[in-house]
Amino acid sequence: MPQNATFNTPLAERMRPQTMDGFVGQEEIVGPKTVLRNLIENGQLNSIILWGPPGSGKTTLAHIIAQTTKADFIGLSAVMAGKDALREAIERAEQNKRLGQKTIVFLDEIHRWNKAQQDALLPHVEKGSIILIGATTENPSFEINSAVLSRSRVFVLKALTSQNIEALITQALKDKENGLGQENIKLEPEALTFITELSYGDGRVALNTLEMAAMSTAPNKKGQRIITLQIAEQARQHKALLYDKAGDEHYNIISALHKSMRGSDPNASLYWLARMLEAGEDPLYIARRVIRFASEDVGNASPYGLSLAVAAFQTAHMLGMPECNLALAQAVDYLARAKKSNALYAAYGKARKDVQEFGPLPVPLHLRNAPTQLMKDLNYGKDYIYNPNVQGPVQQTYLPDKLKGREYFTKQQGETWKDYE
Repeated sequence: MPQNATFNTPLAERMRPQTMDGFVGQEEIVGPKTVLRNLIENGQLNSIILWGPPGSGKTTLAHIIAQTTKADFIGLSAVMAGKDALREAIERAEQNKRLGQKTIVFLDEIHRWNKAQQDALLPHVEKGSIILIGATTENPSFEINSAVLSRSRVFVLKALTSQNIEALITQALKDKENGLGQENIKLEPEALTFITELSYGDGRVALNTLEMAAMSTAPNKKGQRIITLQIAEQARQHKALLYDKAGDEHYNIISALHKSMRGSDPNASLYWLARMLEAGEDPLYIARRVIRFASEDVGNASPYGLSLAVAAFQTAHMLGMPECNLALAQAVDYLARAKKSNALYAAYGKARKDVQEFGPLPVPLHLRNAPTQLMKDLNYGKDYIYNPNVQGPVQQTYLPDKLKGREYFTKQQGETWKDYE
């Protein structure tokens, strides 16, 4: 491999394009005549937030914006930088402003800054001292202060397509200055497909895998480095699944599991369960959500579902992962296939509404316990009918007088009471 100092830099960094024409993917936001493309080319860009998965081009796009607008680029990482680094950046920006030059402050992983740190950006954004470009893999609605959001425009980047990844790899193999064009590399079709598909839309991962494969492949007698599927597999090894247990993907996937079970799709339900478990989610968290589902969406239409869900929770508690995965899968599969009813969920909601609206209504006298003579003298328990002693239906009210005749639990369309027996 080349000994030039340039090649001490990772391939993904060397191949970072400098102009919009070399940027791969995200055509919906930076393609010709798009809003962001026009703002960049006309030099009218204001503060923006770039939200997208890893390797989708957020940092590259920020560099290209700075190049195109001829702005001074200051890159900060929210993981490493604090208020001191921001203060230095602002001082530099103020000096640039006096000289008539724009300053872009690129804050990578902006969601990692706390509220006070994010608030420190506001006066400088409002004054126009800096153009803020924040990059985040997390949902800005949850992770970025509303004040910062209101002064920025959010652009959503998507994971790169297979065609985008293939284009990046092809560029890297051809580029003789920054890529691997001088290395006489032949990437077999099966290896190309493997790297493309197993990068999961992450351009950086694809290029890193390609570089690792190239570095570990010795030239043959003809001086050619042939990257086979086996070499690509060894270079790729294991890719951690995109999943943040405290972030947006966490809520997206648990929602997908819940809705798949509700939609009676056991295959999708098992897939989303596996996505969480294999990414390291706490099995007890999943088990708690499954128990909730058993009551909320299945209820007494299939009452065994709650028992199975609780048993799965107990199994997860006793065994942990990976031994508890099948118990959770068993509960999820059963609940997905089970007959559904949200009658209990709706009924409790109606009862709760009445509690909130009418407050602590008095218990009817005939339902009150009367352990003392005083209570009996006050008619506690008077005229109460003990149901087991009566043949046939009992004419007795059990709700407060103000709610007499209220019905909370109602049969859903097409149901009979036998459906709940």
